[in-house]
Amino acid sequence: MIASYRPVDEFPGWLRAPEFFADLFREYSSKSVLEVGSGSHPTFSPDFVQQNNLSYVASDIDPTELERVDPAFERLVLELSRPAIDPALTGKFDFVFSRMVGEHISDGRQFHANVYKILRPGGISAHCFSTLWAFPFVVNRFTPEGLSDRIVTMIAPRDKSEYKKFKAHYNWSRGPNKTMIERFQKVGFEIVRYTGYFGHNYYARKIHFLDRLERQKSKFLVAHPVPQLCSYATLVLRKPK
Repeated sequence: MIASYRPVDEFPGWLRAPEFFADLFREYSSKSVLEVGSGSHPTFSPDFVQQNNLSYVASDIDPTELERVDPAFERLVLELSRPAIDPALTGKFDFVFSRMVGEHISDGRQFHANVYKILRPGGISAHCFSTLWAFPFVVNRFTPEGLSDRIVTMIAPRDKSEYKKFKAHYNWSRGPNKTMIERFQKVGFEIVRYTGYFGHNYYARKIHFLDRLERQKSKFLVAHPVPQLCSYATLVLRKPK
């Protein structure tokens, strides 16, 4: 198991996500892939899927989101936080991944247990997510939903017709502390890599002096890591053969 810490500028959960996950596909020779919570925007293009000969399933809990996914993808309505899942999915995939979904999972133990179930022996589970106890995410978690939506819109405007705001639970969304490591191991996974990222960019547009302080704090924490203060994390797990 490799645990490490990096600044937020190296977090691959957004524009660098295709490169991050594609490298893992190649490293583990993955061909049967499930993206969890893809919404209407899967991480990869139809061209990439075809060129790499992938069996790629885009999944989401909202069927209306999946209706907007390119027909080149196989589409699946799927809620992995529920105890019961389709038995036909057992051992179906050799790679299951999510991008900025983990913080929205209401039952982390059940979610990861179901991912374990649908993976083949030796399969890989990989995730990029935000973590609780960074200040913006504390606000997001404990502020009433309508107010937190207005705050997010004010400091980080987005096209709401394309990118909805979903309720954040931060259940099992933490940096690589001892408790979290033990939880994933109890599910049955081997931890390949667990990386915490310090800092965030929420102040960058409008509150420049706070952004400078945040970057100084991030630099200090990378050198002197406190897992509970991570803002984001990437997690790579393996189901034993």
